[in-house]
Amino acid sequence: MAAGTSFLSRQCVATTTRTLVTAKLKHSSYHFSTFLLPLRTHSRRLTIRAGITNNEEVAAKAAASDADSGAPTIFDKIISKEISSNIVYEDDKVLAFRDINPQAPVHVLIIPKLRDGLTELGKAEARHGEILGRLLYAAKIVAEKEGIVEGFRVVINSGASACQSVYHLHLHVLGGRQMKWPPG
Repeated sequence: MAAGTSFLSRQCVATTTRTLVTAKLKHSSYHFSTFLLPLRTHSRRLTIRAGITNNEEVAAKAAASDADSGAPTIFDKIISKEISSNIVYEDDKVLAFRDINPQAPVHVLIIPKLRDGLTELGKAEARHGEILGRLLYAAKIVAEKEGIVEGFRVVINSGASACQSVYHLHLHVLGGRQMKWPPG
């Protein structure tokens, strides 16, 4: 399954006469699962309380299975302009664009334009030193452009255990709100 097809769609159905909601997760055309979530009533409203595994973990594991296939990622398609994005910064080596699922008021992804085997930070080699430095410097430029240089966070998820879902090294630049510690 290609990394670009690892989007999840959710469909939930609930009634006030039942204490369970059936939720169906559809993960591309290859995977379909059903589970139940308990409901609690609170101030005449139903609130879903779930202690289930995060959907990001499912997506990360699915993406990891295709990590070394060499197939174009969604980021390759953004670089080639097959998929549009909201570009924040670009130079000859890196591209920075807004995340489509922001986790902070400012959430920008920074990627190398050439993957060169750098699918995740855990696979970096000495030859990648220059591009790794360029990515971090681009994070500082993005923070300046976005007005968050006084306080921002740079995150790199490396591998399925870190919930990496696109196997093209990328940095998340987050800011515009107070960050908490520990992060996750």
